Amino acid sequence: MKTILALFFLVLAAVLLTAAEPAHGHATVYQCPMHPWIKSDKPNAKCTICGMALVAATASDSTTTDPNLVTLTPNQVAVTGVQTTEVRRGPLVRTLRVNGVIEDDDTRHRILAARVPGRIEKLHVNYVGAEVEAGAPLVTVFSPVMLTAQRTYVERLRAGPTAFSASDRATTRERLLELGLTEEEIHILEGTLEPTAMVNIRAPMSGTVVSRAVYEGQYVETNDRLFEIGDFSRMWFVFDVYEPDLAWVRPGQTVEIALASLPGRLLTAPITFIDPNLNETTRTARVRVILENPDRHLLHKQTGQAAVKLEIPETLFVPRTAVLQHSGNPVVFVEGGNRSYAAREIQLGRVGDTTVEVLAGLNEGDQVVTQGALLLDGQAQLAHAAIGGEPAPVPAAPSKVSAAEPEPDAAAYALLKTLAFATADSATALAADDLAGYQKNLPSLRAALQAYLTGYTPAARGPLAAFKDSLVDGPDLRTARRAFEPFSTALVDLARAQHVHHREGLHVFQCPMTPVLGTGRWFSRTEQIRNPFFGAAMLECGDELK
Repeated sequence: MKTILALFFLVLAAVLLTAAEPAHGHATVYQCPMHPWIKSDKPNAKCTICGMALVAATASDSTTTDPNLVTLTPNQVAVTGVQTTEVRRGPLVRTLRVNGVIEDDDTRHRILAARVPGRIEKLHVNYVGAEVEAGAPLVTVFSPVMLTAQRTYVERLRAGPTAFSASDRATTRERLLELGLTEEEIHILEGTLEPTAMVNIRAPMSGTVVSRAVYEGQYVETNDRLFEIGDFSRMWFVFDVYEPDLAWVRPGQTVEIALASLPGRLLTAPITFIDPNLNETTRTARVRVILENPDRHLLHKQTGQAAVKLEIPETLFVPRTAVLQHSGNPVVFVEGGNRSYAAREIQLGRVGDTTVEVLAGLNEGDQVVTQGALLLDGQAQLAHAAIGGEPAPVPAAPSKVSAAEPEPDAAAYALLKTLAFATADSATALAADDLAGYQKNLPSLRAALQAYLTGYTPAARGPLAAFKDSLVDGPDLRTARRAFEPFSTALVDLARAQHVHHREGLHVFQCPMTPVLGTGRWFSRTEQIRNPFFGAAMLECGDELK
């Protein structure tokens, strides 16, 4: 079928491009549009094969010596209906249509589990879908464990402060809270002094019962699931976006949602979250839209269709109708002077509803053919066939963008070197238990750190940025050391990757039992081990790292 269509368009191109006025100085020849080898010099002749009227053709060819360049006469332009559009910049618009599911808000979803072992005496809510209020009883459990805990607390209350300390009474009271009694219920117990084995398990939040796992008379153990509650006053519409479409999707873009249960209504809300984790099987990312649901018209787990209005501002684009495909390579015809049209291969980016982004191969203001391009392409193919060649437009090379972290230059290295030596001097003062010396050196250390963070742009996102304001000078050695240890370790790891210690003659030591990180590292100007994290208490704890 593709071969037949290609032959049809080639023949159609030959027919239209030969339907022009005869040029001066050439004899008029008439030929059949369907059978070009049937020719005559008579204007009213007909084809001997199909009976069609012969049309005028000239001895000249409508193409130049360049087979990629097609030149037309005014009549040929009128017959083929060639139209052009200017390449320009503007917003690239696309509508992404997706299917999604209404979910409840995960941040407002609770699982209610048994906090004491016992028997379910009464279910206050015994069906899924029931609306409950925060603090309302859901189930009453008969629990000997609760009875024992209440008796213990009552005994301590009755005995008074002389028999049991305030700490003992507080411990037994905390045990009641742990088993699920509320402050109000404990206050009642303190007034009545009457223990009970019945404990009410209450709703931790207002919402809708999503699932129920128990019945009256059932025995439960601690941590057995009883209910799930979801707050349906606010729902999530969640849908999947395929990997190529993620280049378009951004938080804040408007989504229009149509639900079968709400005919004639479109719900609009912005995208609030895009999951950075791709599904390995489907190669999709989950996208979330938050919908307010005060009237409960949105149903849990119902499906819906959505349209995402996508717009990329200020891109160079052409109409999609201007783009042809040659062996998978996009090609357009660009208008030149004197009704000439040249085939040009381009590089495409994102595809919109009616336009497509151009990354290379065209400039703003170029005129591209949007109607009749297929006929021009057919004529160019005939020209290539006539000279025995193949179309060979110059491909537009894709732009290359380095994704590697930039290498630090000489200035950045000098800043890092200065910071390493300042850190070594501070470590020496701490190892000598010299808090005053450390405090005296600290302004230089802070200045060196600030100079590195501001003088080398990637450092502002690096591991040392977190220590910009964390180096303290006291008030004692313990506090100073605990602030210095994480910074020193991070700096050593960064500087070792650039071989600062090898190039500058510094020594790197590591202690396997530091108080903050467990394993801490520091710079030293000498080969002698002097641990700054412990000082005289464990001065030689550590090993040198080569």
